[in-house]
Amino acid sequence: MQVGIDSFAAANMGLAAGPDNDNAAAMRQLLDRIAHADAVGLDVFGLGEHHRREFLDSAPTVILGAAAARTTQIRLTSAVTVLSAADPVRVFQQFATLDLIAQGRVEMVVGRGSFTESFPLFGLNLRDYDSLFEEKLGLLLRLRDEEHINWQGKHRPALTGQGVYPRPMQARLPIWLGVGGTPESFVRAGTLGLPLMVAVIGGETHRFRPLVDLYREAGQRAGFTPEQLPVGLHSLGYVAETTEQAVAEFYPGYAQTFTAIGRERGWPPVTRQHFDAVAGPRGALLVGGPEEVAEKINRHSEALGGLARITFQMDNANLPHAKLMRAIELLGSRVRPLVQ
Repeated sequence: MQVGIDSFAAANMGLAAGPDNDNAAAMRQLLDRIAHADAVGLDVFGLGEHHRREFLDSAPTVILGAAAARTTQIRLTSAVTVLSAADPVRVFQQFATLDLIAQGRVEMVVGRGSFTESFPLFGLNLRDYDSLFEEKLGLLLRLRDEEHINWQGKHRPALTGQGVYPRPMQARLPIWLGVGGTPESFVRAGTLGLPLMVAVIGGETHRFRPLVDLYREAGQRAGFTPEQLPVGLHSLGYVAETTEQAVAEFYPGYAQTFTAIGRERGWPPVTRQHFDAVAGPRGALLVGGPEEVAEKINRHSEALGGLARITFQMDNANLPHAKLMRAIELLGSRVRPLVQ
C-alpha cells in the first residue's frame, strides 16, 4: 500500500498565524514539507485546488512544478483538480508539462470539488454541475490517449483535429477519479476503468464499502480486471509520538476549522465528543501514535476490500510547521513500514 500526504496549502491563519508567518513563508514551508516527504520515503504528495482566502492552492500545478524541482522519487498529484471549472485542454497541457519537469512522476486526481466558489469565479452556472464534469472528463480522457482530436460538446468550442502539446513523459498519464458519497460517481469511475480515490473525512469508513463494491462491480462489467481498479483513501489525520499528544495537538485546530466550515454549510459546531467518535477505532480520522495509526489504516483497508493508497490531510488543523515536519517523518519511518 502506498502512503502519502494531501495538502490544501493552508494560508497562515488561525492558531499558527503571527507577524512572521505570512503567506510567502507558508508557501516556502509547504515546499519544505514536500521535499521532506520525498526524503523520508513517502510515496505520493497531493495538492488540492481551492479559490478561497484560507488556501494558497488556486494554481496547484505551479506549486507542484516547484516541488518537482526539489524532489526525486515521490509521485506528485492533484487532490483534486476541479475539472468542472477548468478547460480540459489547459489542464492536460499543464500536467503534461509538469510530468516532463518531474521526469514521469505526475498523476492527476480529478473531481467536482467540495466548494463551489470556482463556478461564479469562472463564469459557470451551478445548474450545469453534473453535465460540466461529465463532458470535461470525457474530453480529458480523449486528450490523454489521442494527440490529435476531433471532438464536439456543449460547454466548450469543438476541436477539429488540432494537436495538443506537450505530450507527457509517461505514455499514459495516470488519472484518478476523486469521489465523495455519490453512488453515480463510483459507478462512473468503474465503468471508465479509472483508479478511485475516496474522500472520507467524517463518520465511519466501513460505511463506504457498498459504494466501493459498486465501483468494482461496474468496472468488472466493463471488462476491467481487479488490478486495473485500485482504490485509494483520502483521510484527515495526524501522527505524533503518542496518541495523547496527537489528539492534544490536532483537536483545537480541527475544531476551529470545521466549526467555521459548518457555519457555511449548516453543520453544528464541532465538540470534543464528536471528535472522539470520528477519531475512534471505527471513525474516519487517522489521529494517533504511529502504531495506532498503522493499525487503523490496515482496518480501513480490510473494511473497504483492500486499499492501494492512503493519503493524509494534516494541514487543516493550523498546526505549526515543525510539528507537521515531525509527523511526516513519523509517517515515513514508522507508519509506512507497518502498512506494507
